[in-house]
Amino acid sequence: MIVEKSAGVVVFYRGAQIEYLLLHSSYWGFPKGHIESGESERAAAMREVREEAGLHVALLEGFRQVDEYSFARREELVSKQSVYFLGQAASRAARISWEHDDLAWLPFDDALARLEYEGGKTILRKADEFLKRKT
Repeated sequence: MIVEKSAGVVVFYRGAQIEYLLLHSSYWGFPKGHIESGESERAAAMREVREEAGLHVALLEGFRQVDEYSFARREELVSKQSVYFLGQAASRAARISWEHDDLAWLPFDDALARLEYEGGKTILRKADEFLKRKT
């Protein structure tokens, strides 16, 4: 079994309403990627947002959620742990990288409906609850 660890960010923008950034490759999700050797979870998460969405975000203290799941890759089982932080974007001026084919800024209900996997839905719910407690 292969074991992998990634870090990512639930990116939000606070305008007239809070909107969440979703990226699409083969499914809709949050910016995330592998943690490089010697890199902290937070540094990896920030790097992934810059690389995948062209954004600099401010990570909010006190939010760290983990999504654990398994899947098959070329007939080998992969055990994956993805750590998510919550980050505020100063603008909606995101751009997608070569890894993705679309992006969307969506209010909570629309973002929740767009996410396909329960792990992502759970992370988004927790992020939204966290923001509601902070305001």
